[in-house]
Amino acid sequence: MEVLKIVFWVSLFIIFYSYLGYGIVLFLIIKVRRILGLAKPFQGNEDYEPEVTLFVTAFNEKDFLDQKVKNSQSLDYPQDKVTQIWVTDGSDDGTPDLLKNYDGVKVYHKDERAGKIAAMNRGVQFVKTPIVIFSDANTDLGKNSIREIVRLFRNPKVGCVSGEKRIYSKDADSAAGAGEGMYWKYESQLKKWDAELYSVVGAAGELFAIRTKLWQEVEKDTLLDDFIISLRVAMSGYTIQYNPEAYAIETASANVKEELKRKVRISAGGIQSVVRLRALFNFFKYGTLSFQYVSHRVLRWTLTPLLLLLIIPMNYVLAQNEGLFSFGLFSILFWGQVLFYTAALLGWFLENRQIRLKILFIPYYFFIMNLSVYLGFARYIKGNQSVKWERAKRGVGTEAVA
Repeated sequence: MEVLKIVFWVSLFIIFYSYLGYGIVLFLIIKVRRILGLAKPFQGNEDYEPEVTLFVTAFNEKDFLDQKVKNSQSLDYPQDKVTQIWVTDGSDDGTPDLLKNYDGVKVYHKDERAGKIAAMNRGVQFVKTPIVIFSDANTDLGKNSIREIVRLFRNPKVGCVSGEKRIYSKDADSAAGAGEGMYWKYESQLKKWDAELYSVVGAAGELFAIRTKLWQEVEKDTLLDDFIISLRVAMSGYTIQYNPEAYAIETASANVKEELKRKVRISAGGIQSVVRLRALFNFFKYGTLSFQYVSHRVLRWTLTPLLLLLIIPMNYVLAQNEGLFSFGLFSILFWGQVLFYTAALLGWFLENRQIRLKILFIPYYFFIMNLSVYLGFARYIKGNQSVKWERAKRGVGTEAVA
């Protein structure tokens, strides 16, 4: 029984560390560094204003392209220094032809549909600027996004800059919208601290940029292109920085079914990424980056979801040993888990009936996140997760939240 207690407490610690503990550790490290004067922002040349390429891969995006092109042309950056490149491989809804009606837009199209990463690999060869900014077709960028991204590239040690993903808040009264919005608020704070410590651990695909010379062709079956691309930049000796003032806005998933579909793909890609980036487990070579990578990403995609499942029977045995209704520590923890997952399942039940209680959003979304890891792992093992675009349906929003 003593061995079981040790395993239980270690498991509980890892779970806590994965979701909250790492954030606490980061916060304390950052505070100490600031007190010691070690957190000094890089200034650089304020006149730095290089040419950039806005790079969009699009599959059947005719409903979004007018807004996207006009949004890109309205950004606060000299338009003679901005090139728009769209790669529309496989699109058969008229997207390529419609794009040709816009001045300053270069369109590269192939009838064959091979997936997003194949389009990126093919399209980057046409980029002639020192910085390439990747963005999704269905997202709007904040007016100062290019300028805010470029500002961080003044530092020659920066190889990649991640913008912030923001969620329109009109659907925040749904579990998908509220859960996704709260999750990204927390993730944004962790990214700020990660960047201040050393490097962000992966960029947001909705908006990120790299030095074009650092591009490495990515395997054609890659699921999380943004994650692999940015981490390989970091592994080459540069850092990934984060600027929340450069942001992309999109609506939340239309419902939790759509959000689950998106997260299953991300989870399958996360497992794939852990395998492909296994060199990052070498703490002696990558040091702080390895610490951040394992703490912020690897645990959430691998060990923690497994432990969340295993601590339930462990907790039950320990609670039975001291008395299931004794109000002892293990019984309180067990019934706390029962209450949490009951709330999650109740949230699922009510959401499917369009009845929404905000108090249930967090346990519901947390449950969906970890369920997606199991489903994503199954897809990865079976090898049936397609690399082709499989867009989740999005809701409709009016006001953005970080």
